[in-house]
Amino acid sequence: MDSIATFVAALPFLVASVTAAASYPPKPSDLSTPVQQRLAINSPNSVSIGWNTYQKLAQPCVEYGTSSDALSTLACSTSSVTYATSRTYSNAVTLTGLTPATTYYYKIVSTNSSVEHFFSPRVPGDKTPFALNAVIDLGVYGEDGYTIDMDLTKRDTIPYIPPALNHTTIGRLANTVDDYEFVIHPGDLAYADDWVLKVKNLFDGTNAFEAILENFYDQLAPIAGRKPYMTSPGNHEANCQEIPNLTGLCPNGQKNFTDFMNRFGRSMPTAFPSTSADETAKVNANKAKMLANPPFWYSFEYGMVHVTMIDTETDFPDAPDQPGGEKGLNAGPFGAIGQQLAFLEADLASVDRTVTPWVVVGGHRPWYTTSGGEDCSECQDAFESLFYKYGVDLGVFGHVHNSQRFMPVMNNTADPNGLNDPKAPMYIVAGGAGNIEGLSSVGTKQNYNAFAYSDDFSYAKVSFLDANNLQVDFIRSATGQVLDSSKLYKSHKKQFVVQ
Repeated sequence: MDSIATFVAALPFLVASVTAAASYPPKPSDLSTPVQQRLAINSPNSVSIGWNTYQKLAQPCVEYGTSSDALSTLACSTSSVTYATSRTYSNAVTLTGLTPATTYYYKIVSTNSSVEHFFSPRVPGDKTPFALNAVIDLGVYGEDGYTIDMDLTKRDTIPYIPPALNHTTIGRLANTVDDYEFVIHPGDLAYADDWVLKVKNLFDGTNAFEAILENFYDQLAPIAGRKPYMTSPGNHEANCQEIPNLTGLCPNGQKNFTDFMNRFGRSMPTAFPSTSADETAKVNANKAKMLANPPFWYSFEYGMVHVTMIDTETDFPDAPDQPGGEKGLNAGPFGAIGQQLAFLEADLASVDRTVTPWVVVGGHRPWYTTSGGEDCSECQDAFESLFYKYGVDLGVFGHVHNSQRFMPVMNNTADPNGLNDPKAPMYIVAGGAGNIEGLSSVGTKQNYNAFAYSDDFSYAKVSFLDANNLQVDFIRSATGQVLDSSKLYKSHKKQFVVQ
């Protein structure tokens, strides 16, 4: 009787859960209206523009030019794709022949779109100082995410949040939009697979997953539609939910990084041709281009930095998310055996430090983290020796939901030179940007950990001051406070680093 009484008492709640529809944003009356806009650096003189629409476009097009009043150039494609469970179509167009370091204006062709603008990429070798932001583990804000008040006990009480800039990290990125030139986001974007954390979604997971994606990318659009937003995958992009060994329950279209590939696969670059005078560098860069597999692993150059994005989820020995991997997500592979590691070696070997003195690699799972987080030993086994061999200056990771900075380190041993011309890479974790799962405690620090913070949402700003000095600042999203600042000096005496 008690169990029956309990069930009867719970009926109104269960009925409300069943009848509560997934929290989709409203469709525009004109289904060709662009939403979820996003930019990407595509080549030394081109930018890709991606966006979604609620109908398939026969010919997605973008008008652009250097004056908002004279969008005299038209670029089009036939790329308008979707998958089984999505309400939207993903479109991509590449704008070519851009003058470097120039403000361009663009308008996605539709009866309901506006003129936006972006700053075209700096050519490799341009030594003008600039900054990028590292933003990782950034989830949806609102009914299916978290609240701006950081009171996680109340995060379920906010109803529908329109796509406005009230997300603390996105709001800070908007308020400081002139202070950085692009964003890298290696993994864990919308947290759509966390739909299971909301009771209202339990009977409508297919739509809840898609609704979170739509809301998140609407919220991100004011940033990603103005600044190149360079992504690689994390575990939360893998499947419709993160329950190990049950990914077969996901419907078609919500397995194996499908949305991530549809959204970013046609806009991220492969690898840039070498601008070095050295023939070996040119050969290695061409090899890297042939082995690249965007949006999973690829590279690009911008001013004085060479950026490589890697996939810490699949496609290396014992990768955690691949079939047979310890996380049970049964994802990938996306390349031939050994392809990603062969790409990484060729790519790093191609870097001419007289052109791009700085090398930054971004990936999702870290192998250096305080005891409050999960380190990826398989990633360390696969990647660390290549980082050291080719003199990577900075490794940028997330996955652990806080901010951390480590002294330059190799094989769990601090470089004796510290921040003064070390051989080992400096590592940071920038996973505290904000998502439904909240923040991770710092736990115990290693002796080579220089900074750790988990009191509020935060992200990292990386400033390339000149060919020898790089600055990393961790920013508290809510206030703009600089939580930690460090400067790395590298002599960059060798044209090609092999250690």
